[in-house]
Amino acid sequence: MFRFSVAALQLLELFVSSFVHMSYGFYIFSSAVAGDLSLALNDLFFKSNVETSITDGRLAASANSDDDLPPIVLVHGIFGFGKGRLGGLSYFAGAEKKDEKVLVPDLGSLTSIYDRARELFYYLKGGQVDYGEEHSKACGHSQFGRIYEKGNYPQWDEDHPIHFVGHSAGAQVIRVLQQMLADKAFKGYENTSENWVLSVTSLSGAFNGTTRAYLDGMQPEDGKSMKSICLLQLLRVGVIVYDWIDIPILKYYYNFGFDHFNMSWKKAGIWGLVDCLLGNSGPFASGDWILPDLTIQGSLRLNSHINTFPSTYYFSYATKRTTNFMGYTVPSNILGIHPLLYVRVLQMCQWRHPPNVPPPFKGYRDEEWWDNDGAINTVSMTHPRFPVEHPNRFVVEDSECQPLQPGIWYYKIVEGDHILFVVNRERAGVQFDLIYDSIFERCRKHAFRKIPTMPDHVQ
Repeated sequence: MFRFSVAALQLLELFVSSFVHMSYGFYIFSSAVAGDLSLALNDLFFKSNVETSITDGRLAASANSDDDLPPIVLVHGIFGFGKGRLGGLSYFAGAEKKDEKVLVPDLGSLTSIYDRARELFYYLKGGQVDYGEEHSKACGHSQFGRIYEKGNYPQWDEDHPIHFVGHSAGAQVIRVLQQMLADKAFKGYENTSENWVLSVTSLSGAFNGTTRAYLDGMQPEDGKSMKSICLLQLLRVGVIVYDWIDIPILKYYYNFGFDHFNMSWKKAGIWGLVDCLLGNSGPFASGDWILPDLTIQGSLRLNSHINTFPSTYYFSYATKRTTNFMGYTVPSNILGIHPLLYVRVLQMCQWRHPPNVPPPFKGYRDEEWWDNDGAINTVSMTHPRFPVEHPNRFVVEDSECQPLQPGIWYYKIVEGDHILFVVNRERAGVQFDLIYDSIFERCRKHAFRKIPTMPDHVQ
């Protein structure tokens, strides 16, 4: 009976979520559609197709002042969105209003970690997004993407570094971007360095992958391909059709980020659609999308060349909604788990790597991955661990890490599911404000290379 009930819940989830799933993805969509569509329609008819230079008027007024505090950039996760999308809904539930200088970029919600890191760079510096010639050819998409006439923080450099806060996959995007800066990977910008990043704060960050990716349909054998019949196949078909139909109003309201793959009917035609659906072309054929990066194997591939840098401050909040009961890992506080995530918390508690498939890395043990928040395993969120564990320190109270030392991943465990600190502020309650207040205070008072000048409201 128990197995039947779980299967029934899974089937219900599959039909309800359709192509906008991944649990919190559906929740974000349903909340936004219930919001004000008029804002998106107004922006569509009265804004240029070229991105504006400053998305926040408060920042625009002071963008040229060298004495200003560095901006705090909030980077969304999978199925996320930036300022102006989904009828004005805030992905970070209004947390951006807690500081005078916050930017919320709109990156591809399903594009790969690599592509999103490239987009984030040009969002800040300005210009046309360049995905790189070699990468673009290998993945079968255009080398260039959207245009930013001016950057949202064009003075960004080592003397004007930035604080980054990333949720879920957004945390890994920030790490990849910092490594690109260190590697001077942006053509025409030979002076970039890892010191352009002042601090990195992770909220439920997907540093080491998640077993959820396999439950949704990624093959545990390689972490790249999908099972023939699974939730992700439904997602794949939905996204391809959505991009092919290419209705401007809908695309402005929400965009999966695959415009550089040219899948619209205007460019691909009917045979292009067929080709994508058959898996012969497009992001799902080349593997240049987010899910392969969220498998354990995909994270190992990324982590193998990403460093933790000695001059950058790192802090991580790892979430969990599980507990140990009579020797078993089970969901904790049922009322505290969003309904769309409860089944996933339960499934991830029971995950077993297939015995006939080689483990993703030497020393892998299922039980270390059972604690989770419904989307990411808690062991994956604390700090980069695999294939090499980075310097880290577990803290219970923020005061334990003061003064804050750079080059170390400070992390703490928070009781909450994966969407506790995004979209729905009311659900998170007091804990929401405590977390974000501590993040902004840390950025303004404890993470700096020069003596900061602080605005009155954070002194």
